[in-house]
Amino acid sequence: MHIETVTVLALIIAFVSAVWAVFTVRRVKRQILEMSDALEDVKNGNGNRRILSETHELVAPLAYEINDIVLSYENRLSACHQTEETNRQLMTSLSHDVRTPLTTLIGYLDAAHKGIVDGKERDDYIETARRKAHDLKEYIDVLFDWFKLGSNEFSMNIKAVDLTELTRNILIDWIPIFEDTQIDFTIDIPEQPFRVQIDPDGYMRILNNLIQNVLTHSHADKIKIALSEQGGNIKILLSDNGVGIDKEDLKHIFERLYKCDKGRSQKGSGLGLSIVHQLVEKLNGTITADSVPGKGTVFTLLFPFS
Repeated sequence: MHIETVTVLALIIAFVSAVWAVFTVRRVKRQILEMSDALEDVKNGNGNRRILSETHELVAPLAYEINDIVLSYENRLSACHQTEETNRQLMTSLSHDVRTPLTTLIGYLDAAHKGIVDGKERDDYIETARRKAHDLKEYIDVLFDWFKLGSNEFSMNIKAVDLTELTRNILIDWIPIFEDTQIDFTIDIPEQPFRVQIDPDGYMRILNNLIQNVLTHSHADKIKIALSEQGGNIKILLSDNGVGIDKEDLKHIFERLYKCDKGRSQKGSGLGLSIVHQLVEKLNGTITADSVPGKGTVFTLLFPFS
């Protein structure tokens, strides 16, 4: 009797196991088909498709891995679309910001060359053409910097530098421009050296772009550049008393091609501050901006000491 009971129990267990195995195989097959359908859906452009699976199921690790791959694919596709949109905006900007002033520049030079104007008026035309040529050069320089930053060819020459001395040398070239544009400037750089691992050319572009941004957009008549030590970092402060930046615009000023809509000049590529932000990150630094509309803007840079 005992043997018969054990036999019956064994048969019941075997039957239940067989049923469970069949059920499991069917469920796994169904889930694999769902995965196949999901992948086909993703292939056809639906990046939002996900595979649902409970953690205890056999196919759960595979389902989660596929979901991660799909999410990565979706993010890359989104980045690609964003790049395409940025390039489209850039080409539109180029047609306006390069072709229009170039046409005007040619017009002034042609008038001077053909004798349509003479005397002081001719000199004024040539001076205007010279300024427009410099504006175009600045725009093209910014454009090349932006493309270079996004290419695999970009590299930095990081080395130990005395940032106080480097900053002085950069600002020497700006003093005549401040005086010519009647901007009251204050430069506060300590005598002691601040040594930091940095790319000198990259730092020069950062500082030049920030100062040029003030001259082009802020309508300020005062600017201050100061260096100091703050918690193991070198702090570079650049402030102005210009028209300032609205709170909503301030959130986006480091984005590519972003131009503030209110209170500031529409001149420029919309790339300068984006280039600054990328360069600062590549140099292991940080940059922030604070502004009060009608009172001015403050850019704060932090770089770690060597």
